[in-house]
Formats: sequence, structure tokens, C-alpha cells
Amino acid sequence: MSIAATLGLGGNIGDPVAAFAVALARLRTHAAVEVKATSSVWRTAPWGKLDQPEFRNMAVLVETSLAADDLLVLCLAIERESGRERRERWGPRTLDIDILTYGKATIERPGLQIPHPRIAERAFVLAPLAEIAPDIVIGKRSVARLLAAIASDDISRDAEGTTRLEGMLAVQPG
Repeated sequence: MSIAATLGLGGNIGDPVAAFAVALARLRTHAAVEVKATSSVWRTAPWGKLDQPEFRNMAVLVETSLAADDLLVLCLAIERESGRERRERWGPRTLDIDILTYGKATIERPGLQIPHPRIAERAFVLAPLAEIAPDIVIGKRSVARLLAAIASDDISRDAEGTTRLEGMLAVQPG
């Protein structure tokens, strides 16, 4: 059985766009994951911890036969392969991959919360997600409506980053 899931990718040190390309290539080559859609790359101000470089963010829609826990294991492995080190909450990172939604599931346990906590407060998650899945309902509101409620000037589409990512993906096998 296949489940639609959405992932949020982010990073602000090293080359986040290259890290996104590697992560997407890894997802595309996994037998239990099919990448269905990818958003543009977005430039976003830091959230939570403000004294750090701006972030690049994007969203990915996948179909997967992996259980939510196994999808999390895959995402964490891809982060580690990219050089991610978890040193401080909301701190700088080479790559962060969050499971935003997993079908219509609500999961609340240590280490895995779906829908992702505070998603309705985060334009940097909602803007890319609205590009590829505006009708997904979180709580009782669609992603598009949640984004409209918190529109922010701290986020903008990164046309150069998006074009670069598309070019990197075009030359990768798979």
C-alpha cells in the first residue's frame, strides 16, 4: 500500500541547493519511494534562532510504501550523509529533512510528530508546500489557507536556486 507524504527540506550552511539535489537523487533511487512533485527553492529568514544565515527551503511530495518510522529513518540517514550534525535546536544546518504530512495520519510520540509541529506558524514550510499540495488539510484548514493567514515578507522564491537545482537534477541518473 502506498501513502502520499510530504517532506520539507531546508539548509543554510554549505550549499543547500546541492544538498537538496543529492537528497532528491537519494529519494528517487529508493525502491519504496516515488518522488511525485518538488517545489521551487525558497529563501527564508532564520526562524527560532535569528543570528545565522538565511535558509533555503523546499517541499517534496512522495508516494511511499514505507511506514512513517521507516521514512523518518531514511530522512535521517540522508541528513547524516550530507554532513548534518545536530548541535543546537533551530541552529545552522547543511540539510534538514522533516516529514510534514504522512497521508492523513496524526502521530504524536517522541521523535515523530505528524503533521510536523508548528507547521501552521511557519511560512517557510507552507509557501513551498502550497506550490505542490495546496489542498492538504492540516488541522481544519488547507495549506493554502494557512499560508494566506501568515503571509510574510521574510520568504521569497529563489529563482536562481530553483534553476540551479533543476539543472543538477537533469544531469543525475534516475
